[in-house]
Amino acid sequence: MRPGQIGAHAQHTIVARGAACLAKGAAFASGLIPAAAFAQVTEGMSHSAPGQIGMMQPVTPIAREMTFFHDVILLPIIVVISLFVLALLLYVVYRFNETSNPTPSRTTHHTGLEVAWTAVPLMILVIIAIPSFRLLTRQITVPESDMTLKVSGKQWYWTYTYSKDQNGGFEFDSNLLDQTKLPAGKLRLLDVDNEAVVPVGKVIRLQITADAVGVIHSFTIPAFGVRMDAVPGRLNESWFKAEREGVYYGQCSKLCGKDHAFMPIAFRVVSEEAYKTWLNEAKGKFASSAVSVTVADASIPAQRQ
Repeated sequence: MRPGQIGAHAQHTIVARGAACLAKGAAFASGLIPAAAFAQVTEGMSHSAPGQIGMMQPVTPIAREMTFFHDVILLPIIVVISLFVLALLLYVVYRFNETSNPTPSRTTHHTGLEVAWTAVPLMILVIIAIPSFRLLTRQITVPESDMTLKVSGKQWYWTYTYSKDQNGGFEFDSNLLDQTKLPAGKLRLLDVDNEAVVPVGKVIRLQITADAVGVIHSFTIPAFGVRMDAVPGRLNESWFKAEREGVYYGQCSKLCGKDHAFMPIAFRVVSEEAYKTWLNEAKGKFASSAVSVTVADASIPAQRQ
């Protein structure tokens, strides 16, 4: 059993104290950088707060645009449509019940009505499609990046590779903390033993794949506006630019197997100086996992066979 996997008895114990654990804020991990180097993160920004029903507070340009699209465009349209349908149903119940309308009409077609219920939904879809396509284009178009990080989905944990040509040359696994010995202040089913660390205000290119003999995962960090499938034998790309320091959590959002619920994602966003400090010390910490991998250059077109 890999670290982080838990048995049925342990799961029952965790559920019993889950509410108390979730009520605690994200504590700074005791690791390579002092806790004072990080900015405080309010609850609901890095992870969902108890009772939260809205989206997480965005910390990247893409996440902000996604939140605007949901809150300002989709939500009002949905509310108006729902209220209209409710009013229509109430009117039909009142106007055409057996008492009020003992002799029902035999009309089966109405040209104007059929044109209306075809044209109006079509116009609504066009209104939704324009900002939707613009947002999708921004999500999949990776700008010139300051750093590239390779993410590999395994069964059931994540591996992060820092390229040698970007002053890295090492990789490490990120496993869920042992839930039976969860330290005080750590988040249940979210905190990991090794967080990925990136600098604030930099464009981070993510190259996402999965173990060649594994299954499909989905790399998702809501506060970053990132969600990309990790597919064996395929290298997918996404990006983010975190504008605030802190710890941001995500989870695999594919039903990838028996430990699907136990492979969280944790990114620590720090200042550039703190990142350089972590990078130098991480080379020593993960020396046994040194790799000579260099990340793929997406600017070079693929050669056709």
